[in-house]
Amino acid sequence: MPSTLLYLVRHGAHQHPPAGDDRDSGLSPLGEQQARLLGARLADVPFDVIRHSPLRRTAQTAQILSGYLPGVPVTASELLRDRTAGPADGQADLVPERYRSFLARVPADERDPGAQHLNAAVEQLMTTGASDRCELLVTHNFVIGWFVRHTLDAPPWRWIGLNQFTCALTIIQVSADLPPMLISFNDVGHLPVPLRGHTPIALRS
Repeated sequence: MPSTLLYLVRHGAHQHPPAGDDRDSGLSPLGEQQARLLGARLADVPFDVIRHSPLRRTAQTAQILSGYLPGVPVTASELLRDRTAGPADGQADLVPERYRSFLARVPADERDPGAQHLNAAVEQLMTTGASDRCELLVTHNFVIGWFVRHTLDAPPWRWIGLNQFTCALTIIQVSADLPPMLISFNDVGHLPVPLRGHTPIALRS
């Protein structure tokens, strides 16, 4: 049976503009270096397409990666835009109380009540066709968390805490006759420790 491999990548580290400025900033020098290291790792993967969100940091990451993948088409996809899943109106009690204040602070243009946009992304991208397919998706932390949550059939709020390093690699396999499989998550083997940037996890001794 044909299968689909989705390589999900969080964009490289980006510039952090002052508060109140445009949040759609480009890559920092660190982010560019991270993308080059990831590109070298992925150079032999037979991708059919590179998709990226419309935001600048993902577009720049995808452009650097494409330099290691000659001939692979690159396209922007609204499905991969930075979104934060939250409860639909009247369903706040479906989210554990300790996370509600965090969700309330999400900027209005990133909120996805009921995960309508994120579910559409899953439905359109986690599919199989007549033959095997391999896609590289350059997107954002919470979007990848939602794909992983769906793969594991976890509760809708459980994307919270599924955080990736910038330019980390997550791989999901989709088959027509089996549940989706999480092949790898937050893989940073291509990034030396000094180049991994800000850690997305809280280390406890």
